[in-house]
Amino acid sequence: METNGILGNSTSIEILNRIERGKVHHAVLDFDGTISLIRDGWQNVMVPMMIDILMETPTSESLQQLESTVVKFVDQLTGKQTIYQMMQLCEEVQKRGGISKEPLDYKDMYNVRLLPIVNDRIAKLENQDIQSNDLRVPMSLEFLQKLTAYNIKCYLASGTDIEFVKHEAELLGVAEYFDGGIFGALREFEKFSKEMVIQKILSDFDLNGSELLIVGDGYVEIQNAKSVNAIAVGVVTKENNVYDMNADKRQRLIHAGADIIIPDFCEADQLLSYLLDV
Repeated sequence: METNGILGNSTSIEILNRIERGKVHHAVLDFDGTISLIRDGWQNVMVPMMIDILMETPTSESLQQLESTVVKFVDQLTGKQTIYQMMQLCEEVQKRGGISKEPLDYKDMYNVRLLPIVNDRIAKLENQDIQSNDLRVPMSLEFLQKLTAYNIKCYLASGTDIEFVKHEAELLGVAEYFDGGIFGALREFEKFSKEMVIQKILSDFDLNGSELLIVGDGYVEIQNAKSVNAIAVGVVTKENNVYDMNADKRQRLIHAGADIIIPDFCEADQLLSYLLDV
């Protein structure tokens, strides 16, 4: 690990790998858990639904055993499109002798359960019962503003359905900063992935790795970043779920190859000073 000397001793920013500083021109950011907290606690909806479905199979496993199985694969697939978690659910149903629905059917079931919670938060936002700042990761808006001020082109790439991502980004006041585009999951899931967004940016602008910054709280985007030698910043946001999922988020992001770890964007100035060598 490189020392934090250049940032001072009191910073919460962890520099894990030496990077080529001062070259970033484009930045890809994840949404849920990285910028938005609108869907915080989504695991409390997905996991019980999946357990209920698996309990209907001819399995002899206990509820606790099924919970352990579901929590593990849901956690491991976090960051990818939701459909991949549902595809794994299909496999788990079939492994236990059950007859599964289609992954999209399970995804629709999940959305039906999750959307009332999300819509309640959105309604409170629209009625100003809560402020957008309450549902953003601390200082994430200011981080985007600073990236824009440095003429860094920003892109939003999320595993959540594109129509939800666009609407929620508008509500949180961050949509305007993604001049490179907002991308999210599609019904035809093969036509989108974070990796595809990254590859297109590299191709369109003929970039080398250190000119691209990727920021997220999931191992998927960090792995995607390292596969193209981009700079990877892992955000260790606290998630509110009863399963204590991602309690080891920091270690997961480090294992995925994060160059830098931050808890949120409260030290955006120091982070950008380091990244941009200014």
